[in-house]
Amino acid sequence: MKLYYSPNLNPRVCVAAARHLNAPVTYVLGYTMSAEEKAAFPSLNPMGRYPVLVEEGQPPLWEADAIVCRLSALTGSDFWRTDASQPDMVRWISWATHHLNRAADPVYFSRVVMPQFTQDRLPEAEIAQGLADWAALLPILDAHLGGREWLLGDRLSYADFRAATALPFASAAGLPLDDAPNVRRWAAQLDRIDAWRDPFAGI
Repeated sequence: MKLYYSPNLNPRVCVAAARHLNAPVTYVLGYTMSAEEKAAFPSLNPMGRYPVLVEEGQPPLWEADAIVCRLSALTGSDFWRTDASQPDMVRWISWATHHLNRAADPVYFSRVVMPQFTQDRLPEAEIAQGLADWAALLPILDAHLGGREWLLGDRLSYADFRAATALPFASAAGLPLDDAPNVRRWAAQLDRIDAWRDPFAGI
């Protein structure tokens, strides 16, 4: 199997999950693909984005959450829950994707990604809205983590990785965590997981 990725937010989460699962994949950094591979890439994902999982005998699978679901099943892990806690896991994945990570995205993109390539930035109004949404949403996560080790209780799940998508870049992006002590404690726990802290090491 091959997992095509880039260092951006969603592929990072996918690679971190794959490495945490010790999934039997070969990692292919999109920037290093040959001209022939790049020309063929739209046939793997019509969106033209990463990550993409290519598995022999299966159609290409794109979107990070779908890939992690597949890899968790292949490795026999409960990282992607299949028991009665699955709806709760999906709830937090959905909330993070549609709310918390969406708030963080323009701030991260303008302050972390764009400076690597251009002097341009997103409009300040867009950044301000993202920060306002972040400030409104973070207390929800912080309150839920009070008295819980992980989002689903005492065991790590993919919901933790997904909800923490932007946290490795919070300092660089200026996404404040000062008023979220439970989130800071949870983020520190995640950073003790090698696959999460540095998913691209050695690949």
